[in-house]
Amino acid sequence: MENEADHFYDAQGLVCPEPVMMLHNKVKDMSVGETLQVVATDPSTTRDIPNFCEFLSHPLIKQWESDGKYFFVIRKGS
Repeated sequence: MENEADHFYDAQGLVCPEPVMMLHNKVKDMSVGETLQVVATDPSTTRDIPNFCEFLSHPLIKQWESDGKYFFVIRKGS
């Protein structure tokens, strides 16, 4: 897997609610406009991460699944 973003967050092995809790901390440390690629193994992230992005106005640039892993690219909003 090639990193498609400015930052990378590996949430593999974490289960709800940990991936989103840790994601919140990662995004908080980023500058507006920077991107973050997330990889997770918990299927609930396919619902939780898009909801997190919508609620906090961080655009979800890309989302896909491959080999039982879930990938997301998020841009930090203002």
